[in-house]
Amino acid sequence: MVAKIDHGGSIRGILHYNENKVVSGQAKLVLASGFATEIKGLNFHQKLYRFELLNQLRPSVKVNALHITLNFHAEDRLDATRLQQIAAEYMERIGFGEQPYIAYQHFDAHHPHLHIATTRIGRDGKAIDINKIGWRLSEPARKEIEEKYGLIRAQGRGLKNEPYLRTAQYGGAPTKQQLNNITKGVMRDYAYTSFAEFKAVLAQFGVHVDRGFEDSVMFEKKGLVYSIADSDGNPVGVPFKASSFYKGATMKELEKRFEGNGEKRKAFRESLKDRIDGVMDRYSAVRKETFVKQLAREQVALVLRRNETGLVYGLTFIDHRHRTVFNGSDLGKGYAAKAVVGMFSDRDVAKQYLRKETSMDFLEKDLGLGGKRGKAEEGLLDGLLEKADYDGPTVIGKKRKKRAGEEHSREYGI
Repeated sequence: MVAKIDHGGSIRGILHYNENKVVSGQAKLVLASGFATEIKGLNFHQKLYRFELLNQLRPSVKVNALHITLNFHAEDRLDATRLQQIAAEYMERIGFGEQPYIAYQHFDAHHPHLHIATTRIGRDGKAIDINKIGWRLSEPARKEIEEKYGLIRAQGRGLKNEPYLRTAQYGGAPTKQQLNNITKGVMRDYAYTSFAEFKAVLAQFGVHVDRGFEDSVMFEKKGLVYSIADSDGNPVGVPFKASSFYKGATMKELEKRFEGNGEKRKAFRESLKDRIDGVMDRYSAVRKETFVKQLAREQVALVLRRNETGLVYGLTFIDHRHRTVFNGSDLGKGYAAKAVVGMFSDRDVAKQYLRKETSMDFLEKDLGLGGKRGKAEEGLLDGLLEKADYDGPTVIGKKRKKRAGEEHSREYGI
């Protein structure tokens, strides 16, 4: 497990980032602590107000917001319940167990990870000390949690320094630093076979890359310019040339990787098709928004390529689980733009299947139990047929048991 703690002065910005991910289907809220009501019933402004109530107790503290990410190895098998347990235990161990916080599970990368939003202003108006919190509290907590939950250890496996990619945020950190980390990570880790595919992956992390006009010197020299992108994909802020970062960011270097990446991604082609099929098989017609959200839950991003008139002429599927990129036509005719876009509708229509005779039907015939069954007959059939097991729903924001001597009630649950 790799833990990273960022701090700043805008809890609003942190909430906006995570809530927008939820709306787009790339994240879901898995845990909320320190709220006096069901968190699912609160809108954005109500969630924000809960944090601002505390921040107003000490307005002189400008750095009052924390954005924590807990990153796990791709091979760690973590359901929602286990993620809740880990998040709660981590926050307790670093001294934020009594603070209000919201934990989101994100699906926009190949590895399981959580984003946690909180404030360092306590209900007494004092600011929680975060000086050297990384090695002083977070690092011991990380090691203990890895041991307790049997997680793949970061230390000793090359994970501790692995640059887990996060979406670039203009103003959130130095622009050049963000662009360098994301571009380097995508170039190294993702299997793309064209500039268009490389550009599509970068866009997933809020980075815009430009080759220049075809008759420009930059295009001829195979140079590239990188910028942070806004929510519409347009570049914002100061752009940086590829040569500003490190050797390997130019078009010339990208082209050297295309052929090798084509071989590298072959092993994961069927896995991607299976997950896309799992979504497509649910609908005979589907809204584009629903389709994109369902794919995101399978760690697959869909990019629609449009011409100047806005018509979709191609699709790109980005598999964040295995870090591969495929055009729809590369996967097969059924995944090309014509087939997929043909499913899009203004409403979702689940597929209907003809009912086939099951083991229940045959048993009814053999036992002479046609028509309605009484309780005795139902009991007999229940004993003959194996029942399926289903996981119960995960409760978000479950109340924590109070420790001995703890106050019986607290305003807003903190």
